[in-house]
Amino acid sequence: MTPVAQPPIPVKNNSQSMDNGCTPMTQATFNEELSTNGSRVMLDTTKIIKDFPILSRQLDGKRLVYLDNAATSQKPASVINALSHYYQYYNANIHRGLHTLSEEATIAFEGTREKVRDFIDAPSEKQIIFTRNATEAINLVVNSWGKHNVGEGDEIVISALEHHSNFVTWQQLALEKGATLRFIELTEDGRIDVEHAAKVINSKTKIVAISQMSNVLGSITPVEEIVRLARKNGSLVLLDGAQGVPHLATSVQKLDVDFLVFSFHKMLGPTGVGVLYGRAELLEKMPPFLYGGDMISSVHRDRTKFNEIPWKFEAGTPNIADVIASGAALDYLNDLGMEAVRNHEIGITEYALARLEDFGGLTIYGPRDANLKGGVVSFNLSDIHPHDLGQLLNESGVAIRAGHHCCQPLMNDLKVSGTARASFYVYNTKDDVDVFISALTEARRVFGHVSCR
Repeated sequence: MTPVAQPPIPVKNNSQSMDNGCTPMTQATFNEELSTNGSRVMLDTTKIIKDFPILSRQLDGKRLVYLDNAATSQKPASVINALSHYYQYYNANIHRGLHTLSEEATIAFEGTREKVRDFIDAPSEKQIIFTRNATEAINLVVNSWGKHNVGEGDEIVISALEHHSNFVTWQQLALEKGATLRFIELTEDGRIDVEHAAKVINSKTKIVAISQMSNVLGSITPVEEIVRLARKNGSLVLLDGAQGVPHLATSVQKLDVDFLVFSFHKMLGPTGVGVLYGRAELLEKMPPFLYGGDMISSVHRDRTKFNEIPWKFEAGTPNIADVIASGAALDYLNDLGMEAVRNHEIGITEYALARLEDFGGLTIYGPRDANLKGGVVSFNLSDIHPHDLGQLLNESGVAIRAGHHCCQPLMNDLKVSGTARASFYVYNTKDDVDVFISALTEARRVFGHVSCR
């Protein structure tokens, strides 16, 4: 494949001068401290940034600082190339064609399935089902497993920090089936309260559906403890890995979960591709979620025999090009190494939290220890509405998220309408954090608030 020429990365450093009295750390000092922090293997962001064409973009003359990775990540040139290469050279439908293009497309598509199996340490590639996103994967489990296994008097356990996709789905199932939806509450610093989980998970619990990492607080769930409690009570576990899998080395065998869902667009891949991993014995018993072509073995006027797993859950023509390009995203992450990805994010998050600690009028939500959370910092600045803050930061070229982050019940618990959220990934640097802090300073100046302590 011929690489696509990338726009040059701007040489000019647009980290505006600091006028809030808080002293930034130089990139060289930052890198030195990270490289000498224990045995951490760090990422070379100077090289990584060059792999992402969009990061060369300027907004009104300001360098783009992309800090909305919890919503979606940017894509390296290798992923973009893989997508266009499919359409240019072997665009064809998969599985059923006998010609060369179809065979090539099938091999590439199924090759990504094997890469996913390896990435999450699943026993078999047949346990990997492609969906549109993590939300659809959860809906598949709810409709195919939940509606046939949850009944009146049963209990479903989720946590207080769940995304709507892992909240509304189970809520509606409970309402339909006459089951009870119960919640694991949080500790004061926004982590899953394992002691409370032990009180909530009981013999009536059919399934525990819980996030691997909070998209609002960044809190990392002690999955092993939750699974232990579930197994003790004969319950299944669905792990929402939409935030966790892109950032944490994840082994479904070590975690011992029954289902895992995640989306590729949050891990350098294209939009429109999600994954459901399930235990083979559960998937075998579950009826299809959708009906149509390719999910059948044979069809007669009075009956249909369904295909084997995973294909019985993949009706119709799938998102072939984006699945293939998702394989390129896995290649990129594997080349970086997930240990290095995690260490890099800890370093960036530590630096961001340290800078924000010195910032007057700021409220941070969730753990303050970067080792206990992902690269997510949710906050509010005095009485500036998060939406206003997001727009002001955008004027400095800084892209963050503002709102309820599809976690309205959690916002109610926090007694706020929403938060501003900065989230980091493999291409973010100390300079990005400095630009972010400088933009916050300007926003506070515009609103006439207090200066740095």
